[in-house]
Amino acid sequence: MTTAHSAPWIGGDVDYNSAGHGYSLQRRADPRIASMVLHALGDARTVVNVGAGAGSYEPTDRHVIPIEPSQVMRSQRPAHLAPAVHGAAESLPLDDRSVDAAMATLTIHQWADWRRGAAELRRVARGPVVVLTFDGDAMDRFWLASYLPEMIREERRRMPPIGEIARALGGAAEVVPVPLAIDCTDGFSEAFYARPEAFLDERVRRGQSFWRFLPTGVEERFVRQLTDDLRGGEWDRRHGHWRTAPFFESAVRLIVARRV
Repeated sequence: MTTAHSAPWIGGDVDYNSAGHGYSLQRRADPRIASMVLHALGDARTVVNVGAGAGSYEPTDRHVIPIEPSQVMRSQRPAHLAPAVHGAAESLPLDDRSVDAAMATLTIHQWADWRRGAAELRRVARGPVVVLTFDGDAMDRFWLASYLPEMIREERRRMPPIGEIARALGGAAEVVPVPLAIDCTDGFSEAFYARPEAFLDERVRRGQSFWRFLPTGVEERFVRQLTDDLRGGEWDRRHGHWRTAPFFESAVRLIVARRV
């Protein structure tokens, strides 16, 4: 018999049954981003959260159906959130227009077939579909690009173009830039624009999926170079103004697609 623990991985390009241990400690919802997501959901009372993971950005004031392929991620959900259903974006176990809204936060780039997943979000939602994602074309604004051009290439390969996501979701889609605060609590790479030392912590890097796609030796090279540049003051000479910048105009985008 196949159990939730032994179910085959169905979730896309990163196997979070292997990579998801400790994820919830590094990837904690930032309250300012969460507020934007909640606002985008409007007055929806029933919401499906696809790629729900450990529950970041999941509203607590409405009925949520979380869908998550990784048992390891499901096990990290706090007790106050609903248990997640084992499933994948490409085949949601819901009827047509069965929920008021659908959401997917920082996950669409990891789906095996993001277009099919987007069609499923639209199929099951009577109202808005809310997708939090990254704009690959804007990633080179971040100082990390000067250390890791390989990261930019890989992330642009993985990230579906923003315009294509909006069209795939159908309806009237709005794309909202998401500025990051200097003390952003989520652990994706741009959240540390003012805190370069964080990248020397292996636990921080393990909470960022892109490292798994870099060529052998690139991560080790980066750690050596950043360590040297921080000790010698080179990072601060080139990028030190970011240490006190209250916000960063990041590559994060909130796409809100409403039925017309």
